[in-house]
Amino acid sequence: MKPQPFARVMLICLCGLLTSTVAIAQVDTLSSYTTLQGTVRDGETRRPLDYVNVVVLGTSIGTVTNVDGGFILQVADSIPSRRLEISHLGYRSQIIPFDSTDVSGAVISLQPRSNTLPEVVVRATDPLRLVRNAVAKITTNYPNTHNMLTAFYRETVRKRRTYIDVTEASIQIYKTPYDEGIAGDRVAIYKGRRLVSPKVSDTLAVKLQGGPMLSVFVDVVKNPDVLFSEEALADYKFSMSDPVMLDDRPHYVVNVEPSRVQPYPLYYGQLFIDEATLAFTQVELHFSMKDRNKITAAILQRKPFSLRFRPTEMTWLITYRTENGVSYLNYVRNEIRFNCDWKRRLFATNYAVVSEMVVTDKQLRNVEPISWRNAFRERSILTDKVSDFYDENFWEGYNIIAPTESLLSAVNKLKKKYK
Repeated sequence: MKPQPFARVMLICLCGLLTSTVAIAQVDTLSSYTTLQGTVRDGETRRPLDYVNVVVLGTSIGTVTNVDGGFILQVADSIPSRRLEISHLGYRSQIIPFDSTDVSGAVISLQPRSNTLPEVVVRATDPLRLVRNAVAKITTNYPNTHNMLTAFYRETVRKRRTYIDVTEASIQIYKTPYDEGIAGDRVAIYKGRRLVSPKVSDTLAVKLQGGPMLSVFVDVVKNPDVLFSEEALADYKFSMSDPVMLDDRPHYVVNVEPSRVQPYPLYYGQLFIDEATLAFTQVELHFSMKDRNKITAAILQRKPFSLRFRPTEMTWLITYRTENGVSYLNYVRNEIRFNCDWKRRLFATNYAVVSEMVVTDKQLRNVEPISWRNAFRERSILTDKVSDFYDENFWEGYNIIAPTESLLSAVNKLKKKYK
């Protein structure tokens, strides 16, 4: 068995900043819309909740909260629905009405919800059989027709605690039916911007090779080579954990860990499976750093000879959201932490690369494939004109993941360096 595809293409470490041309297609922004902005918190502890789904009820329009619990959502005034659905793993969902006036500063509290599956039921469940049954129902639970997802993608690079690269894009993802694999899936970029540190000392650039293609490779339900092919399943052992609630529905939680040693790194993590439908709702994966040499061999494509590379953390979060009985890819987050140092230097430099993608809308009918000429390629590198960041209204009419306070501060500092 070959190393998992999305592990092999995740990272490229180069000396110097790489640039390439990004295809930009013009898309009309919303002419009239309502802006909703707020924060989601735990109703008991008051801590901010990250990765919470915020969706206009009865539509495909939505986003997720950032790590500060904040969200921004722009809803066209032509949309008849005036209610938000707020849902998060382990919490009671909320339906919140809104009017046509822009809303800012709302604080939404979600109440934790206790599990409903009896412990004896969970313990009696055969985890491997459960996973196999869920895999067998993929063609039932996921799209059997072509669809087009509109999404927002953000990629950041931090050197120690300082942001040195911020790239954002609004993208479209063409998805073939889930029984056809990922070979026909394509991504196109129609608006994007990039801000990179001009300091000479920051010229060691770390980029995620493929950029927005992450949304294709890590769709683990559609890409069986990652975890769910018969060959891949044989590499792992599964066990049951305590159940949780999501969207007011009970979910099984299955722990995943390697069952044998392979020449490539294997995953640890958890699978969240809807009890009633057996749809995979959330997948959390990470690599054990005990396999650091295997991880480096799998993910590092190129580097200067005298540069030493040491991965310290790699994690993935993939979520799906159900609409009218069909589950669609919803959110993808990948975080890579590593150290780089030049030989003969005393200290290593810590880097963190975070990429995340959220689906903000979708088209399910009359879908035309993205042409190969306009498609973002696996080896493409996402860049755009730095000057685009000077436009304060760049994302007007587009739905995004709200930037955190630290990211906003970093962007403002980087802007000043260009002036």
